[in-house]
Amino acid sequence: MSDTKYKRVLLKLSGEAFKGDREYGIAPQFLKYLAEEIKAIHEMGVEIGIVIGGGNIFRGLSAAENGMNRVTADYTGMLATIMNALALQDALNSAGVESRVQSALEIKQVAETFILQKSMRHFKKGRIVIFGGGTGNPYFTTDTTAALRAAEIGADAIFKATKVDGVYSADPMKDSSATKYDKLSYLDVLNKELKVMDSTALSLSKDNEIPIVVFNIGESGNIKKAVQGDAIGTTIGG
Repeated sequence: MSDTKYKRVLLKLSGEAFKGDREYGIAPQFLKYLAEEIKAIHEMGVEIGIVIGGGNIFRGLSAAENGMNRVTADYTGMLATIMNALALQDALNSAGVESRVQSALEIKQVAETFILQKSMRHFKKGRIVIFGGGTGNPYFTTDTTAALRAAEIGADAIFKATKVDGVYSADPMKDSSATKYDKLSYLDVLNKELKVMDSTALSLSKDNEIPIVVFNIGESGNIKKAVQGDAIGTTIGG
């Protein structure tokens, strides 16, 4: 652990990344790549909790905006996160890394029900814990889930793995003049209305003094660099 800055991290993955080049669903090649990237830091002795979105399968907010009942839409989205969690667990197990899926929704046939003490025991046994089912409540995003679980497990940092290499003043895909920030405070993100995490997730992170490192998941070795404390992406707080 001497060459790592963080001992325990919460890795937040977007469901969108899981679809790879597909329009929807899960890309097997991306899962294989992701499992190897996570395995690299696991072998360094880092304890890892993971929260995944479900946008590659179902987006609750979009469905609600199109007339679906918001509560029903959010629960459907939670089920999508569990599907992604199970797919990642399978990829990790295939890579030789032991992992467990814990769900905020009770689905005993496919996942453990989330119990914090059980999560901590898994970490002590060298297992990765994948948290599915959101917070178990509608109206909360998976970003908020990540901040909540990070606080509960005592994570040293939240790693928000995205498709871009940090936080920008505007969408770099749409605005060529957008500038990248190396470091921001939680209040900077809120005041500048930067689309990094929702305000509930940011407030939870701020109140518990958990830094957020935003980086590009598509560049091999970035998770390892983040764990080592290298200057990649954007660091919020800390």
